[in-house]
Amino acid sequence: MQLDENEDSEFVKFWNTVLEPKFTRFRHILEGGLSRYSSNILPTLGIKGGMSVLDVGCGWGDMAIDISKIVVPKGLVVGIDCVEEFLSVARRDAKKMEIDNVFFLQGDAEKSLPEREFDYVVARFGTMFFTNPVAALRNIRFALKPGGQFTHIVWRNRSDCPAVEEARNIALKYLPYSSKEGENCGPGPFSMANQDITTAMMKSAGFTNISFERMDEKIMVGSDVEEAIEFALSIGPAGEIIREANEHCSKEKRTKIKNEMRSYFGTAEHDTKGIWMPMSAWVISSTNPGFENAS
Repeated sequence: MQLDENEDSEFVKFWNTVLEPKFTRFRHILEGGLSRYSSNILPTLGIKGGMSVLDVGCGWGDMAIDISKIVVPKGLVVGIDCVEEFLSVARRDAKKMEIDNVFFLQGDAEKSLPEREFDYVVARFGTMFFTNPVAALRNIRFALKPGGQFTHIVWRNRSDCPAVEEARNIALKYLPYSSKEGENCGPGPFSMANQDITTAMMKSAGFTNISFERMDEKIMVGSDVEEAIEFALSIGPAGEIIREANEHCSKEKRTKIKNEMRSYFGTAEHDTKGIWMPMSAWVISSTNPGFENAS
């Protein structure tokens, strides 16, 4: 199976250079938290043995590997991601587990995907970063066989996600809002939070039977307060504000931001594993009616 090998976009380059080391550093937090959503929904999706499944934005491959265990012995799973280092980890993990029905390829869903290859497409917290969402969603639909299903998980409203929103609010007390013209990871984690807008995008891409289900989970944001602070300063809206502020973020301001975050995370729920905070997501499901309705 071949994917488009044209030159990477600026956003893809940004993911591979700036964001990859940060995400890798906090893999235990990110993968551990996001998997709480996928582990709950996978048994409900109707994915069965023998199916071919595509995981868009598969990251380190944990969800793709979980699905590969469902579709055995004759089914297969393909995970794509734009970050090669994530895929290298995924391949190593699959090999270590002796799983031979999952394949990991570098690719960009906004450019192209194989057509009519899959019974089901899944995406876990990746579609929010599409810079051209309708085009990418249409490519996902074209990757499905007629009647195939697509389910993706995205974050809901900022107000329902205090784990990242309050860190952002604290940063904004001392620093200017990040510029849309600066280097970034794309539209951002809340770009599909609005149900009406996201529905319109999916309809434009040709999907039908679009449904939204709210799912709330508590995720670990750090093994202790200090790691929670470093996580917030590195990844997500607060991290982007601090990175973009650059010269405006003096040592004094950074200290004040960290002190406020220390107070905030210090009051959060915690146990021997770490600090837990609520986050809220949409589980969005839909159907590809067939190529005769392609836009």
